Amino acid sequence: MKKIIIPISTLFVAGLFSAQTTVPSTTENYIYTKTYLNYTDPSDPTQTLKTSETVQYFDGLGRPKQVVNVKASPLGKDVVTHIEYDGFGRQLKDYLPVPQSQTLNGAIIPNPLANVVNTPYGSEKIYSEKSLEKSPLDRILQQKQVGNAWNNNPVQFGYDFNIDGEVKKYTTSTVWTDKTTISSISASGTYAANQLYKNTITDEDGNVSTEFKNGRGQTILIRKNDGVQNIDTYYVYDNYQNLAYVIPPLASISSTIDDTLLNNLCYQYRYDIWDRLVEKKLPGKGWEYMVYDKQDRLIMSQDTNMKASGNWLFTKYDKFSRVVYTGIADIGAQFSRGQVQSSADYYIDQGQPSSEERNTTGFTNSGMTVYYGNAVYPTTVAKVLSINYYDTYPTGTPTIPTQVLSQNVLPQNAQSSNVSTKSLPVASYVKNIEDDNWTKAYTWYDMRGRVIGTHSINHLGGYTKTENKLDFAGVPQKVNTTHLRKQGEIGVTVQERFVYDNQNRLKQHFHQVDAGPEELLVENTYNELSQLSNKKVGNNLQSIDYAYNIRGWLTDINKNQMSVANLSGKLFAYKIKYNQKEGITNPDTVLFPGKNVVAKYNGNIAEVDWRAVETIGQNPSLTPKRYGYAYDPLNRLTAGYYQNPNNPNSKENIESLTYDLNGNISKLYRTSVLQGTIATKIDDLGYTYSGNRVTAINDASQNSTGYEGGGATVGYDLNGNMTSMSDKGISSIKYNFLNLPDKLDYSKSEFEAVTLNTKYGADGSKLQKENITSVSGIAGTNTTKRITDYLDGFQYFKIEAPGSGGGSTESLANLETSRALEMQAYSVEPMNVTTTLESKNPDLQFFPTAEGFYDYTKNQYIYQYKDHLGNVRISFAKGSTDVLEITDSNDYYPFGMNHLKTGNSFFSPSAYKSYKYNGKELQESGMYDYGARMYMADIGRWGVVDPLAEKYRRWSPYNYTINDPINHIDPDGMDVVETPSGISYTGEHARAAFSSLQNSMRSKTPPNEYEVDLKTGKVKQVSDLGGNDIDFYHYTGGGPQFNGRTRIVDRETGEDQWMSSSKNIKGYNHRGNNVDWSLLYDEFLNGTGPEKSLLIGKESSAVKKLLNTQIYLDAATDFMNTSMNEKTSYAASFGPWGAVRENINAQGQFMGKTNFSFYPVGKKVVIMAFDSKSVSSYSFNPLNKGEERNIPRSQGIKIPQSTTHQTYIWWTQKNNLFK
Repeated sequence: MKKIIIPISTLFVAGLFSAQTTVPSTTENYIYTKTYLNYTDPSDPTQTLKTSETVQYFDGLGRPKQVVNVKASPLGKDVVTHIEYDGFGRQLKDYLPVPQSQTLNGAIIPNPLANVVNTPYGSEKIYSEKSLEKSPLDRILQQKQVGNAWNNNPVQFGYDFNIDGEVKKYTTSTVWTDKTTISSISASGTYAANQLYKNTITDEDGNVSTEFKNGRGQTILIRKNDGVQNIDTYYVYDNYQNLAYVIPPLASISSTIDDTLLNNLCYQYRYDIWDRLVEKKLPGKGWEYMVYDKQDRLIMSQDTNMKASGNWLFTKYDKFSRVVYTGIADIGAQFSRGQVQSSADYYIDQGQPSSEERNTTGFTNSGMTVYYGNAVYPTTVAKVLSINYYDTYPTGTPTIPTQVLSQNVLPQNAQSSNVSTKSLPVASYVKNIEDDNWTKAYTWYDMRGRVIGTHSINHLGGYTKTENKLDFAGVPQKVNTTHLRKQGEIGVTVQERFVYDNQNRLKQHFHQVDAGPEELLVENTYNELSQLSNKKVGNNLQSIDYAYNIRGWLTDINKNQMSVANLSGKLFAYKIKYNQKEGITNPDTVLFPGKNVVAKYNGNIAEVDWRAVETIGQNPSLTPKRYGYAYDPLNRLTAGYYQNPNNPNSKENIESLTYDLNGNISKLYRTSVLQGTIATKIDDLGYTYSGNRVTAINDASQNSTGYEGGGATVGYDLNGNMTSMSDKGISSIKYNFLNLPDKLDYSKSEFEAVTLNTKYGADGSKLQKENITSVSGIAGTNTTKRITDYLDGFQYFKIEAPGSGGGSTESLANLETSRALEMQAYSVEPMNVTTTLESKNPDLQFFPTAEGFYDYTKNQYIYQYKDHLGNVRISFAKGSTDVLEITDSNDYYPFGMNHLKTGNSFFSPSAYKSYKYNGKELQESGMYDYGARMYMADIGRWGVVDPLAEKYRRWSPYNYTINDPINHIDPDGMDVVETPSGISYTGEHARAAFSSLQNSMRSKTPPNEYEVDLKTGKVKQVSDLGGNDIDFYHYTGGGPQFNGRTRIVDRETGEDQWMSSSKNIKGYNHRGNNVDWSLLYDEFLNGTGPEKSLLIGKESSAVKKLLNTQIYLDAATDFMNTSMNEKTSYAASFGPWGAVRENINAQGQFMGKTNFSFYPVGKKVVIMAFDSKSVSSYSFNPLNKGEERNIPRSQGIKIPQSTTHQTYIWWTQKNNLFK
């Protein structure tokens, strides 16, 4: 980041200086920001005032030189960021924030770097530094990261032009058919010298990535090298400069381009006359089609599986472009996409509406009354799938509470107050795909429009209610959850309360179930960098320490206990090594040539060590277990060498892999110890492909342990979904329109057969699984139906409709265990049946907590040690005699299969112990359910095409975590997340597959703002931020690197960027394009209009005016002086004579702070500016020394000249910043 600015919204600064203890240095130029985290009544001595205060100091040229976060460390010391410049005014060094030895109450720190040695940094180098070329362009040539070890391992940048014959040249010829572009592609030799820009990045380990661009700034080629050959991905454009083809590496080596190659391996795109993406084809998947209305909103989409039936998914909007309901329309298989588009256009041309209106009568479909019209095309609604209500609650809403935990609930009309739920989403209904039952969710808000309660009625008629007690800053203090599976049963209540420190870092989390005793789930301690350094779980049942390196990456769990024989009473110690290596380099250079473990500097993990207690009272080996990892230059894992403490060269528990150019696994070698101490080869797999689809897997080891082998043909449907895999006994898999498996038939022998029926909501949430198992024996056939309900995290299990004869309960459990990968990997966990097989009563089994699970059948809190990937290593609890006990333990191969002969590793379809690798649930079929897809750890592949395949075009759409499962996870089966900091992920992280399907088809269309709850896995469409090519995802419920942050995604390329916070977007009122600065001024002056306004897109009148200001020119110029690949911030002020300087009238803008943030997303840049209008900025008085006075809005009540906040967002090409 070129400039380190900490933009914090300013609240209630005016008139409070007499109460402030912060005293900035009056001899310096500064901006002082104070945010109230807890605004208290001075007459109430029981309330504690909490604030977050920052002072930013500037030098004589107006450049930031120091940022002081006042008393921000856990010990109440100042945390200071030093900023310096070279002789040309360039910021070449970026310093980490440094905790000080004391607080100076906001005064400038004379020597902020003096205390570095007394902080967790120690003697490490705490700044990154750039080397720039000696030219006016100031392009970056080299970047050294923080840390001594990285001083000799920089990232290097190169700028050049192509040489003759270096890059293939593809050309297209575009014709129009049915108002759609059809582009034919041909190879046309190579580019002549100096026709393309050539930009090269070499990472810390010497791995090279090269990008070639043409004069238009379009990417032509991305080239990597695996150490043997180039790995090339080509991008080809049509006659109208739209992306028409992406040719991945496996296709780019072909000298000819034919239809088979295009259909099996390439990405293909077609557009209409408005440059809207209307047809696309992903590798190995059929064509997908899109239809738009005249506002460029996606209204219909269809994939190849749906095309045969003539059905289309549709989306209908209201006049504010909010999604009001979705469903399936029966149009007819005989109509082409172009004909459907023409019908949609004709409908509007004939004067029919383009937006649905809310009404009181509605229409009934799929067992639900829809309180909207059905006047917008398409009107042939076969099924309604989801309904969203805004502004006012629909008929049938449960009684709206007047208060939630003593907080007034926002009314749905403004008669009794000046605020209401108008513009807010208030209810959402989602239909079951398999039947006409619905899940209905309602949201209650406080008087500030913050969510304080929800009421969800599930498809069985039960409910889940939540109540949130929020403090002044919106941080939850207490959460109550009441859950009932269905009417007539006994429910469960969960109460949680939270304690924070003075900067709202979580200190304690308490948890109570029903009338049971309150449990202290976790007590956190932080170091002076605010990193979690220790957490005590289960009222100090285990005290877990964390350590980090200078890069902020997790390095140790219980570091000091690793060398202690009994681990000092702890159960697990873990060490992650990046740039160090202590173990063997290669156990067999003949068997694994070139696959060597070496220290890594680019963030890849070289080794992990661990010691784990297997039996309470017995010490594990003092020598830790170890895995060493080898990578190729593409950062793909090529080998994982397990090193037994007693014999590190034993070659047991090894996985070794080779890949094709697309990253499909071509060979997989795996070993284990089945008997005694001798390693045995259990897998020697060879994969056969058609495109990216694996069609057969042969096991040369002839060992049924590990992958079953057999080489049988693997079947697929037209969407690229795996439909059969005889090697695993899977005879049939059927999918719903979300590409989720709703019926799976498999058998492991002639004596048993299983059918798994799964029920989903139309948003992709898993609701119920039905397991029908038939086992044949001497006495006949025993058919048993086992039902698992998944309801808002509460998991139920019951046995229904038992038969007679056949196997016993134990044999059924053994069969399930054998299917779930390997009998040798798991011990049999008896299923939680409280009486006999004849029992039909539903039984709540468990539900998740922040630190593991609550076992409802045993009234027991389960805590878990997890590694940096979220893999469950040890589950433990306080036993019936209050003694620590281990309930489950696991070790994993690199790609996720459990080690064999793990004595304390259990599997049961009814227990929390089935949540293992990445914290996901292991199914009876042997696959892990990630939400959007099922993962097969024994072969390292998914069975379904990636819904976000276009983000990873250089890889196979079936690859798992871009073939690097040591440094990445896939939280939901859709996207890859890098985890250098070691944050663990828990819960159902599955985003709604329904939304993902629409998003993947949407490509260039609104709506494009979503809320993602990582705890529940829910994705909610919020609204449309305008434009057609950038998506915004606001994250909650996850780890600290997700919570409260916004992810920006380029729909065309899949490239992304993170905003540090979503607070300047979420909750803001989206204004139209015609809102000008003069209107904003009038609203401020009269106290009308919203307190927080969001102005979107370059077509917005206010944004246009901002683009013409000198402030924006300065900010954009500042961004251009960077590499334009890093996030930058620019803080400015219009100043006392701003109106004159900007050549705008007083109604345009006035004195006040303005912050610009530039977020590079591939070749685009998203720009966000935010400022506020206050009484002092309007009537600036030079005598008041620039101190702002703010009149806060009081719960939305109209107060003239009360402070308003505005955020401006737009995006553009990097080479088009000033247009």
